[in-house]
Amino acid sequence: MQIITVTTDFGTQDWFVGTMKGVILGLAPRAAIVDITHEIPPRDIRAGAFALAASYGHFPKGTVHVAVIDPGVGSARKAIAVQTANYFFVGPDNGVLSFALARERIKSVHRLQKRNYFLQPVSHTFHGRDIFAPVAAHLSRGVPIRKFGAAQKGFVRLPWPQPCVRRNRIEGEVVFVDRFGNAISNIENGRVNTRRELEIFTGRKRLCQVKAFYQSVPAGQAVAVPGSTGFLEIAVNGGSAAKRFRLKIGHRISICWR
Repeated sequence: MQIITVTTDFGTQDWFVGTMKGVILGLAPRAAIVDITHEIPPRDIRAGAFALAASYGHFPKGTVHVAVIDPGVGSARKAIAVQTANYFFVGPDNGVLSFALARERIKSVHRLQKRNYFLQPVSHTFHGRDIFAPVAAHLSRGVPIRKFGAAQKGFVRLPWPQPCVRRNRIEGEVVFVDRFGNAISNIENGRVNTRRELEIFTGRKRLCQVKAFYQSVPAGQAVAVPGSTGFLEIAVNGGSAAKRFRLKIGHRISICWR
């Protein structure tokens, strides 16, 4: 049994995800398909890249990870498969794989060109079904990655915003907002000492203090905690920090101390 994960912005209202799974199972009946998420905001490549990076490493070695957030479907953008020391990754070459690949040792990157491995006819609007799903299935069955097309040296990389350390603060930004309204930052947990009195600001507006867990503060109050993704997140105990403070991806924040 081979594991294939699927991450998309397709949602679950339409037939898109189910159809991809049908294609995979038609070619690899013994595959175990795991949904990472299908609720990435439409066309939000960066959010998809973060979701994949936050989850992929918890799977067994050899897992095939498919990510399809693909506003350029049908255009000149490339489709790729990547083999690392631990996993395979399949998706459009638009940066959606790049946050995960930044943590991996890359062995090879190949364009998806050989049409005999695709579902025919290939549409211009649904490469998740016609290209990425069948390639993932073939990889899970042991087809060598070189069979799918020519090797290429690199891949599209989304810029990762690096936090800036000042004398008495760390400046960062929101990189993801989850369904609970928690605003996840680019500031790594290792930079945060919850024994110290730290405060979170956006501009000159104070939002909250940094504590160890959500219920360190009473219900309805804001708090920043070291999150399970490895990054500091801003939350409201029992509520939504994103709604209360109007936080969105790219919103600048600071951790300050005296």
